[in-house]
Amino acid sequence: MSRFLALLAICGVLALAVLVSDQYLPSLPQQPERLPAAVVTLGDSTLSGEGGGHYEAGTNGEGGNWCHRSPAAPVHQLRLPPDVTRINLACSGAQAAAIGADGDAEGSQAARLAELTQRFRITDVVVQVGANDDPAFTDVVNRCVEAWATRVPGGCAEQMRDLWPQRVAAMRPKVASALREVRAAMERSGYTPAAYSLVVQSYASPVGPDVDPRLNNLSGCPFQPGDLEWIRDTGVPQLSEGLRAAADEVGARFLDLSRAGIGREACTADTAEDTPAGQVPSPRDGEQEWFTRLTVDWGSLQDDYRAPHAMQESFHANAAGHRALAGCLSEFLAGTEERAACAADETGELHAVPAPQP
Repeated sequence: MSRFLALLAICGVLALAVLVSDQYLPSLPQQPERLPAAVVTLGDSTLSGEGGGHYEAGTNGEGGNWCHRSPAAPVHQLRLPPDVTRINLACSGAQAAAIGADGDAEGSQAARLAELTQRFRITDVVVQVGANDDPAFTDVVNRCVEAWATRVPGGCAEQMRDLWPQRVAAMRPKVASALREVRAAMERSGYTPAAYSLVVQSYASPVGPDVDPRLNNLSGCPFQPGDLEWIRDTGVPQLSEGLRAAADEVGARFLDLSRAGIGREACTADTAEDTPAGQVPSPRDGEQEWFTRLTVDWGSLQDDYRAPHAMQESFHANAAGHRALAGCLSEFLAGTEERAACAADETGELHAVPAPQP
């Protein structure tokens, strides 16, 4: 009798399994045929597409929204199957809190991510955030420009040498908290950590010590040589290390961009040698530089509302830079490495190369 009851129970379980597997359960993303795939980017200007131009309507100052989402943003330049939808939630100027409950000009990025799971099967979530928190990277760049203008001995590097590691350390728990918000939003939507890839990117240095001397001024890159070295070789790598540690805390994959821009920074391109005296030299190849120089939207300066954002594009990746970084990210998303770094090959093209575990 007991054997008969056991067989009856097993049959019941099997029948239930067949019934469940034949139904559509929207909370379970493990049923890929039910929803179209999508890759989503969250974070700040580096993923919104700042510097890429042609910003989407509604993100170029309208209603106080300065997210500056560009069609040149990395997510739109990823090498993905044609049936994968690309969604950009990143917002220029966003801090880590913008991903969580505090939100940005459009509300919580994590909350909007959760809403997307009702319409898409999210395969990858890419996050790049933290530079606008305690490190205040834009403030540091401005401080370096001021040090150049006033010829401060030791430049901004001397001012930031001890302060910068403290800022990075203060940023780390905020980024980790934002990543946990992403994990929580996905979990509430029925995703396990294994059901999607959470990727954290660090930042590439927009400037380096190899600037054209003719551009070491307000026409391009007004920095002291020591400050250019500090930004590229110390400041940005330390920021990357802080982000790697935050990624480790939540079990996210990590892509190190800290050396990705070497040789392609603002003001480093080969320029026409016959540039007339008094004119700003331009690159022979418009794609040689991957980052914008000091950029001023002169038209915006005539508008009191837009004037504070007239230099917002300065020292961000341009369209070519976003494309190059997207190529490296494409390789990383397609691979299985937990840690990688973007490095250039002999042709100058970026590739995701495995990085040693910490």
